[in-house]
Amino acid sequence: SSADLSLYMANAVKEGQSVKKVNGSTVSEDSISEKEVRALFELWNSALATGDSRIVASRYAKEGVLLPTVSDQPRTNYESIKDYFDSFLLKKPQGKIIDGNIHIGDGWASDSGIYEFTMGATGDKVKARYTYNYIKENGVWKIQ
Repeated sequence: SSADLSLYMANAVKEGQSVKKVNGSTVSEDSISEKEVRALFELWNSALATGDSRIVASRYAKEGVLLPTVSDQPRTNYESIKDYFDSFLLKKPQGKIIDGNIHIGDGWASDSGIYEFTMGATGDKVKARYTYNYIKENGVWKIQ
C-alpha cells in the first residue's frame, strides 16, 4: 500500500539507506539482480585473468573468507587471500559456472553451485563446488 511504501522509505532514509525505483517498485540501493550477481563472478574471473593476486584479493571484503578448493587453510584477510592466489594464479586458471543457484536478500546475495576451471598453464580441467557470498562494502559488491 501507499502507506507501507511511505513507511519503508522513511525507515530506509532514517537508517541511511538510499532507495530507487525499478519498474515502478521501490527497492533499496543495496538490491542486486540475478544477472548482476552472476556478473560479479565474471569480475572475479577477469581478475584471475590479470595474473595479479592483489587485484583478485581486492574482490574480497575486508573481513572476507576464502575457503580454497585446493588448500585446507581458510584465508580470512587480504594478505592470506593474496598469498593463496600468488601460487594459484601460476596455473593461469579460468573458471566457468556449470550450474549455479543465486539467492538474494536485503544487502546480500549468494551464488553457489558447480564450476570448472581450465588451467591455462597445463590445460588441466578441474570441477569443484563453489559458494560466493556477496555484501556491499563502501558502495561496491565484494565477496564476503
